Amino acid sequence: MENATFRSGFVTIVGKPNVGKSTLLNRMVGEKIAIVSSRPQTTRNRIMGVAHRDNAQLVFLDTPGIHHPRNKLGTIMMQSVKDAMDGMDCVMVLVDVTKISEQDRSIVEEMSGKKVPSVLVLNKIDLVEPNTLLTVIDSFKDKGFDAIIPVSAKTGDGVEQLEEKLESLMPVGPKYFPDDMMTDQPERLIIAEMVREKALLHLRDEVPHGIGVEILGIEKVSDHLTEIHATIYCERDAHKSIIIGKHGSMLQTIGSEARADIEKLLDTHVSLKLWVKVRSDWRNRPDDLKTLGYEN
Repeated sequence: MENATFRSGFVTIVGKPNVGKSTLLNRMVGEKIAIVSSRPQTTRNRIMGVAHRDNAQLVFLDTPGIHHPRNKLGTIMMQSVKDAMDGMDCVMVLVDVTKISEQDRSIVEEMSGKKVPSVLVLNKIDLVEPNTLLTVIDSFKDKGFDAIIPVSAKTGDGVEQLEEKLESLMPVGPKYFPDDMMTDQPERLIIAEMVREKALLHLRDEVPHGIGVEILGIEKVSDHLTEIHATIYCERDAHKSIIIGKHGSMLQTIGSEARADIEKLLDTHVSLKLWVKVRSDWRNRPDDLKTLGYEN
């Protein structure tokens, strides 16, 4: 018999690049399912994360930061935002309270007109003074949101109140996913993203946007060891040299840090073997985008 008090539904997370959407998703789900960096447009795919609670199941759809596409990859990213809006039960708009731009206000205006419940989340409150926060809250009060909730995705402040509000906005419904399912992301894609995250962390500004990672193979060598082969693609020979580093030092750093995260994911020792290849203009090539997991 269906639980008449259990609530469930889909929440789409939107906002401009680098406002903390993936950090907040990971905190609410309780697992690292989306990579995080200080680089804009880190998230390239729509990522689903499932938060399991005693009386509710919240299914979050984390989307790429809203921006004007400059290549086919960017177009696919923006299409994934539009796709994530279909059939949602709630829209959650994230704003970085430390630097609110006209783009933020434009996104807020657009999303406030949706015919589903909406919550405006003011993130990074750990970095602003209380009076500044109050002024920002006041500036958004007339936008028609069901709630305006200040949080810090980094520290967790306000996240419990946010979850409680989201639960109250969900319809009564079933568990859409089993209790042990946190995401619909294929294991290969999560591993590829973990490698890309470490590259984003360490590489120069001109390199990260032109990086893609392909998992060539995952082989369970024994009960205690998994071997993974992956290729990091870049768009220029000069970028390849930077990724490899002097005597291979940068590639070794990327591989070592990625391996640590992958071992936590797989709960086993991992041998990670990385190669770097130049594939010029891959962000505009449909076959390359498909190979690297970016599709409409």
